Amino acid sequence: MTGNPQQLLRERGVQVTAQRLAVLQAVGKFPHCSADDVANEVRLAIGTISRQAVYDALSVLSEKGIIRRIQPAGSAALYEDRVDDNHHHLICRGCGKAVDVDCGVGRKPCLTVVDDMGYEIDEAEVIYWGRCPRCLEQKSNP
Repeated sequence: MTGNPQQLLRERGVQVTAQRLAVLQAVGKFPHCSADDVANEVRLAIGTISRQAVYDALSVLSEKGIIRRIQPAGSAALYEDRVDDNHHHLICRGCGKAVDVDCGVGRKPCLTVVDDMGYEIDEAEVIYWGRCPRCLEQKSNP
């Protein structure tokens, strides 16, 4: 996240609250974090916050396009503040670590399909699964 978080919230029509700011800052600090990770970080920053308040803030921020929610199969939802492009993710089957990966070629090549069937496509969600270097090393060195 770059710029002023209060201004960003206002520009998107979101009321500025200490909880929403703390949630936004937590997601910016720890990309690809779960709601529980966000809640733990927010509690360190501002003290008490309910789990429901965290989920509510994440929902509003996602709906307004301020953060992005990704839902890997079989995993908890993850949140990030990289929303200005159509990037994808690599997720390790061993440790669950998620990292960003840019589209292969061009600005948004994944948005061009063979037959769009009349849809106006504005986003593609691709998740690559595999094993990260650390998990591969641990597997080969038991």
